[in-house]
Amino acid sequence: MRLLPEDALALRAHEPRVALVEPPAAVTVPLVPMGTTAWEPDSIWSREAITRRLLAVADAAAVMVVLFAILNRFGLWAGGIAAAVSVPAVLVVFYLAGLYNRDEVRLGHTTLDEAPLLLQLTGLLTLGTAILLPTAGHASLGRFGLAALWFASFVGVLCTRTVARGVVRRILTPERCLVVGEMAQAERIRDKIATSAASAEVVGCVPMSPGEIAGLADPEAIRAVAEEVGAHRLIIAGTAADAGSAELVRAAKAVDVHISVSPEMFDVVGSAVSFDDLEGMMMLGVSRFALPRSSRRLKRALDLVASTVGLVLLSPILAAIALAIRIDSDGPVFFRQTRVGRDGGPFSIVKFRSMVADADQRKEALRPSGGAEGNGLFKLTHDPRITRLGSFLRKTSLDELPQLFNVFRGEMSLVGPRPLVVDEDSQIVGLRRGRLHLTPGMTGPWQLLRNRVPLEEMVEIDYLYVANWSLWQDLKILVRTVAHVARRGNV
Repeated sequence: MRLLPEDALALRAHEPRVALVEPPAAVTVPLVPMGTTAWEPDSIWSREAITRRLLAVADAAAVMVVLFAILNRFGLWAGGIAAAVSVPAVLVVFYLAGLYNRDEVRLGHTTLDEAPLLLQLTGLLTLGTAILLPTAGHASLGRFGLAALWFASFVGVLCTRTVARGVVRRILTPERCLVVGEMAQAERIRDKIATSAASAEVVGCVPMSPGEIAGLADPEAIRAVAEEVGAHRLIIAGTAADAGSAELVRAAKAVDVHISVSPEMFDVVGSAVSFDDLEGMMMLGVSRFALPRSSRRLKRALDLVASTVGLVLLSPILAAIALAIRIDSDGPVFFRQTRVGRDGGPFSIVKFRSMVADADQRKEALRPSGGAEGNGLFKLTHDPRITRLGSFLRKTSLDELPQLFNVFRGEMSLVGPRPLVVDEDSQIVGLRRGRLHLTPGMTGPWQLLRNRVPLEEMVEIDYLYVANWSLWQDLKILVRTVAHVARRGNV
């Protein structure tokens, strides 16, 4: 049958029409480069593999050397050979404890953070050795031998892991971080990383407000912007994190980029939180601010014992410094100043005098000189009031030693918030005065910073220290203070 032209047109009018679907527009992501160092494309997995393998080699070397040394010392050479065979089992236990995966999760990670876990695992190693030796027909190490094995294995693993991480920092370029959030927050994170021990740098920022986060929640968009700056880690910060970034996190995981989230809420609650899983709903439990009486007594006991031992052992050095001050310049040996202590109560801090006798009278004349580091704290980069001996005492922190008398009397603690002078303390108002809930310390978290910070930021650091206090945190700060003084010559 032949169709007439008008019949063909009628049939075509009833044909189903296929709409042309336009491809989705590419996601445009604003990017502000912030990096200054050259970079070459590398693999995240290769970085992780190098770190894990070096740590595993360090652990195996430490355990094997300690086992051979201790067991051979107690005449158990054959037992040492048998124990060396168990080294792979030790590495498996360390792996199950997460000791080879923490570096890829955390931005700033040190071996000292692992010390409590390493103490437990090396204790488990000692217990296993004590059980296996008699089972294999060998004599027991005894209490002293087991104590030596525990101590040596703990110190050995701690030292070799520190060396391994030092090697990683030397052979690998710093981890490149891309910040998603407001530009001011990205600059703050960049400054914090630059003054910390983290082997990382901020190389770019995606300045997005909370309402724009959904535009980046696309794996290909994240991959493109990460490849553009060579980023290994995505940091979701500030209001961008608080607004809810679940889709952004899922998209970043899909392209194998490390992720760190820094919501502003943690500027108040700190790290002392507990994750609570309620049938798939995650909650954060925050501990109360006030310290229990038992914790106060424990902290005071540590201060009393350490200050007593320190004053006895350091008495010859204290006497020598006092004599040198008398010879170097006119004036008293000790410098006393009123500081604000626990709960706002005043006390007199004691230091070795490192300035001329009339330093306080010259202070006001130096304020308009432009050398003071503002932001609420009076500091001079090159203070003309410091004596020749005083300069040495400050560089070595020996001028701080008389504060052990303050610690002994209970006016100060070994570790605590910074004791401010009265005019500086008067600038702190409101809930931030909660930093004085603990006794001020000879050292604290702010002293460990590589650069001095403004008064407002120092107060926030002290507040978080009080909110997250633990005995281990104090011990860690003391260890880091010793290393800090040895490295920089001051606190």
